[in-house]
Amino acid sequence: MKKRRIKGSELIIHLCLFAGVTIVAFPFLWMILSSFKSLSDFYSFSFFPHEIDLSAYKYIFHETGFLTWYMNSIIIAAVVTLSCLIFNSLIGYTLAKYKFPGVKVIFILILSTLMIPTEMLVIPWYVMGSKVNIIDSYSGIMFPGLIEAFGVFLMRQFMLGIPDDLLDAARIDGMSEFKIWWRVAIPQVKPALSALGIITFLGNWNAYLWPVIAVSSDNMRTLPVGISLFATGDGGGIQWNTIMGMSTLAVVPMMVVFLIFQRRIVEGISLTGVKG
Repeated sequence: MKKRRIKGSELIIHLCLFAGVTIVAFPFLWMILSSFKSLSDFYSFSFFPHEIDLSAYKYIFHETGFLTWYMNSIIIAAVVTLSCLIFNSLIGYTLAKYKFPGVKVIFILILSTLMIPTEMLVIPWYVMGSKVNIIDSYSGIMFPGLIEAFGVFLMRQFMLGIPDDLLDAARIDGMSEFKIWWRVAIPQVKPALSALGIITFLGNWNAYLWPVIAVSSDNMRTLPVGISLFATGDGGGIQWNTIMGMSTLAVVPMMVVFLIFQRRIVEGISLTGVKG
């Protein structure tokens, strides 16, 4: 069997990819290994633990509200993702397939909100949440993300690609407008929905700024807010091995999402980059 010769350019590309993987993977591996160190071992700055120590994980599960924070993050990320998939696709479908006065103005107004930094919105959000008494609750944390301008934009662009003849044929067959959206339009934009769902879930799983402002009680904290307590010393001093243990457990859902939907993630990123 004839061996294939490796070209110099291919070798350089593989060396660059290996260097990139090493740079990306090193902090991740260091985080996992550091979670198995004692606090004194952590400050020895060795890459591998001198002795496997599970005290950080025992502390996490017995002395903190980690499981409550974990469940809060799952509930918030799941509900916001489901809401974005439903309402963003409905609004995107309406803006793309219905002609009524002001449709372009409405789309531009929605699009313009993407230019406003989140830091400028937290005070109005807090005032609104306080007036309806939903601060420090699930609904208070979730309401700013239930409908996202980026999701509306993404879904509208994909809905534009659905042939009008297909929708007209469904109307002739007697389908209601809601059924046309659900049974005809939605199946045509599954790649966009997958990309939007993954982006929304990961964004809300990692969200910190708004939850840390909207939450005041311990049992409503999300994972990033709870972990930050130990980085600021509010949880009894900076316990780096505990922070590494919590961070390691926090990335598990994201790893599961990536392993299950890795093909969809790559397709979604490529599609959102080229769809005009």
